[in-house]
This record gives sequence, C-alpha cells and structure tokens, in this order.
Amino acid sequence: MHKWFLLLVLAGAFFFSCNNQSPYPGYSQSPNGFYYNLQAFGNSDKQVKPGDYITANIIYKTMDDSTFFEGKRTVQVAEPSYPSSIDACFLMLSKGEKASFIIPAGPFFNKTLETTLPGFLQAGDSMKVNVDLQEVNRKEEFRSEKEAFLNWIEDFGQYEKVLLQQFLEEKKIDAEPTPSGIYHIVLEEGQGPKVEEGDTVVVHYEGKFLNGKFFDSTKQRKQPFEFVYGHEMQVIKGIEEVIGRMRQGEKALAILPSDVAFGKTGSSTGIVPPYTSVVYKVNLVEVRKQSATG
Repeated sequence: MHKWFLLLVLAGAFFFSCNNQSPYPGYSQSPNGFYYNLQAFGNSDKQVKPGDYITANIIYKTMDDSTFFEGKRTVQVAEPSYPSSIDACFLMLSKGEKASFIIPAGPFFNKTLETTLPGFLQAGDSMKVNVDLQEVNRKEEFRSEKEAFLNWIEDFGQYEKVLLQQFLEEKKIDAEPTPSGIYHIVLEEGQGPKVEEGDTVVVHYEGKFLNGKFFDSTKQRKQPFEFVYGHEMQVIKGIEEVIGRMRQGEKALAILPSDVAFGKTGSSTGIVPPYTSVVYKVNLVEVRKQSATG
C-alpha cells in the first residue's frame, strides 16, 4: 500500500471521527501535526530515509503565498529533531514527488536554521514549504558519485586562477588579498557598529560571475537577507569573512576565489559551477547587537 494512500485514509478517519475539517483547504494533517498537500506522485519506490542525500527544488512562502526563498538544494536528511521539522516533511516523499507542506515558522528558523524569525513573520505564524523532489541518493551512492566527480574536475583549479588574474588585471584592481585570498574593496564607509559573533545582521547583496552575469540578488527579490553572524550554514565562507570586517552602513565589493565561495562542487543549486570565482556587492544594512536581540 502506498504511504500516501495510507496517510490519506488515516487523516480522513481522524477528521471524520472528530467531525472537523482541515483549516487549510486542500491540505491534510500528518500524524506529526503539520499539514501536507501532495501535488504529484512519483514513479519510484525510492522513499527518503534518514541519512539520504536529496536534491530538490524548494520554495519557502508566507501563508499569503509571498515567496521569500526559492532554489535547488542538495541536503542530507536527518532524523527529525521535533515533530513538525522540515526533515519530517522530506521523509514523507519519494523520488519524483511534489508536495506542499505547512509547518510552524518559529521552530524552523529557531531550531533548524538556528536563527531569529525574519521581520515579515511573527511568533506563532505558519509558513509553506513547496518541495519538488528530483533525486534521492543513499549515503554510499552519494559519496561514490561525489568522489568520481571531484576526480574529473580536479584540473579546473588551475584554470580558475588564470581567469581570476585576468579579471583583476582587466579591472585594474591592485588591492591586496586577505590571507584567505579575498579582495575586500570598500565602496562606501560605514559609520555604525562593527559586526561581532552572535549579532543579527541584515544585508543586501548581489552575486555575479567574473563576466558580469548575475546569479543571485536580494534586491531583485526585494527582500534583504537576515541571519545570526557566526552560525554555520548561513552564508558561504567568503561572505561571512567579509561581513565580519564591515560596519553597519558599509557597502563593499568582495571578490571571492572558489575555495571561500562554492568550492570544488559548485553551488547546490547548480547555478555556480565548480572552481568558479565570484564577485559580490554587499551592503550591510543593519547590525542588531546580541544583547539587544535577546
């Protein structure tokens, strides 16, 4: 019996017995308490298990369907740390399936991302997570494929260095790199507080390739990025280093070699290739000191 059929039967029995309906039209409640709406069945029996690596198109939305994140991600699924976690959602899916989930926003940001709620969400709010699950790899499969891929692209590293040097010469950039190889060029001085670990920072950024083509922009999304500085997995290593050198109000240009950007594998979205230097224009909009945020 397909898991979705079983869940629908259980959900239907629960709601009929309680003479109640889901508060979200088209969504059913899972045994873990969050809500789901299956939009497409998969054609594979490869269901997600803890420890698997999944590749999926993921969209985060407010309950009025305003998108605040959209991208392709490869992540390792963990045992759910709380009932309504995003991992619990992933574990309901099989390869090729599409579903929309409604989960509490607070635990997602506070527990999963280990950060504070963004300003457009309030305590107690729910959020939508739309998942288009494209690939499921068991841990052993993922490691094998990754090793083969890295061996194939190893020679790209030297080619990247040539392209970066040509870019620096063409743009007449004579700034000295940091020990990690970052070129941090201040475009406009900041007069506010300096960033410290634990501070909540709000930034606008634009990411471009060396040829000038954009690959990411918070300004195009009309939504600045907010995160707790010093927590892992929030931003790439090079951007974290640059922000740590900035003051509130500063605008800076950051030229990042791949080893402090998206590395040997490229971005999880597939947009940034392996061994690719990138350029970011960063505007540190606000620094909220740790003592002020709680």
